[in-house]
Amino acid sequence: MGRSRGVAVVVAGMVLAVGGCGGGTDEQAAKSSAGPKPNRSPSSSPSAELVEWVGDMCESTVALENLRKESAADLKEIRDADDETGMLAHARALGYLSATPADVETVAGDLEALGPSGVPAADRLRDALRKKVRSVANELEAQSPAVGLEYAESTVADVDKRVQSLTPPEPDLPALTKKVPRLAAAYRQAERCAPGWKPDASSGKGDSAAGPLPKAADGRNYAACSDGACEILVTSTADITAKGTKVHVIVADDSVTFQSGGTVMQLGGAGGEAGFGNALKATVVAHDEEGAVLKFGRP
Repeated sequence: MGRSRGVAVVVAGMVLAVGGCGGGTDEQAAKSSAGPKPNRSPSSSPSAELVEWVGDMCESTVALENLRKESAADLKEIRDADDETGMLAHARALGYLSATPADVETVAGDLEALGPSGVPAADRLRDALRKKVRSVANELEAQSPAVGLEYAESTVADVDKRVQSLTPPEPDLPALTKKVPRLAAAYRQAERCAPGWKPDASSGKGDSAAGPLPKAADGRNYAACSDGACEILVTSTADITAKGTKVHVIVADDSVTFQSGGTVMQLGGAGGEAGFGNALKATVVAHDEEGAVLKFGRP
């Protein structure tokens, strides 16, 4: 212990001597070490609010991507539809034209409800995407329903073209994360930005009943409807004669269409009713992508 102290004194003396001859270099060094340390760069850790905001943007982006894919698939299905009456394509076109504007409006509303993120570049992206989606939503809303019904098949192509234009402006969110560390951290933490994330499909297409289709009392025996009372299963198309009323039925993934004479009625899922004068009505008991259980009877 004594030896160590001696060395320390000698060293201290040498430092003092050097300091006296060098004009205060050591004093400046001491002040430098004791002074305030330079500020560190701002933390790139994102707030919970920013993570939520980024997740909302990712969800809207996924919704638009799915909408574009589904629209293209629907257009192909409509063009490929082949039945003798031509009603299958017409029914699918009507279903597309009734559902698509509402889907675009939903995304537009979600974007308009999204507040500022606090990251200027991200907010500019939100504003540009919001403007684009709102413009298309307004165009589809302004489209005449009468024109859509009369020229449904040709109108679908025009609507699909608008839907396909709904791509994120550049630079998109992934591109912005390469420039803003805080945004990148939020993107990594946001579950809805993970590759392959899918929205919770709680309702599925249309309003079909949960679980498998129930058994229809008369199965596919459409002749049972002749007296005006039956419960049947239709998986594609069927011609029903009930109480002298002829009804052509078309079941698509997200709609059930009834044609009788010059009247066309389209229902969106389970629980819907179609009336045929005062003597007959049809009720959609259950409906999913496999088909529909329909009940015919008196109003």
